[in-house]
Amino acid sequence: MRNHIALTGFMAAGKSTIGKKLARKLGVKFYDIDDIVVSKHGPVSDIFYAQGEAQFRRYEYEAIAEVLEQDPGVIALGGGAVTYDESLKLLKKRTYRVFVKVPPEQILGRLRRSKSVRPLLGPTPSLSRIKELYAQRMPRYSHADYVVEAEDMSTAQIVEDVVQWLHKKNLTL
Repeated sequence: MRNHIALTGFMAAGKSTIGKKLARKLGVKFYDIDDIVVSKHGPVSDIFYAQGEAQFRRYEYEAIAEVLEQDPGVIALGGGAVTYDESLKLLKKRTYRVFVKVPPEQILGRLRRSKSVRPLLGPTPSLSRIKELYAQRMPRYSHADYVVEAEDMSTAQIVEDVVQWLHKKNLTL
């Protein structure tokens, strides 16, 4: 049974910010997969550098599986969570996936303003690398149950858009 909403999308798309507000609006719990992984295994960048991306994806999968056993809520996924087949299978079966679609140019601006370094992009992210990674992930993002074209939308507008979609589809958590 699908009873969680999983926000998917590229890094810096705003999934955590949107997720917190959406959960509050719906009166459900909020779960941030990156935060759960960090609390159990340490900083994301340390995991990537010391143990590799594959191990990080396994930690992500474990966190997703754990959250899906909790009370229904809104889940903010890491940008690459859907690239791990087992995570994607679980998400398809147990969540309503919402793709927060933000163009690469906007992502670059957000990443340049961010204090955190994303391991797959390094300390100085380039538009070409973002576009390359985005293109690789797009087939997995685009199979979401709903796509929010978030380029010109505020967080509040995105939250309202998802709430309207849920009501229109008569979906409940």
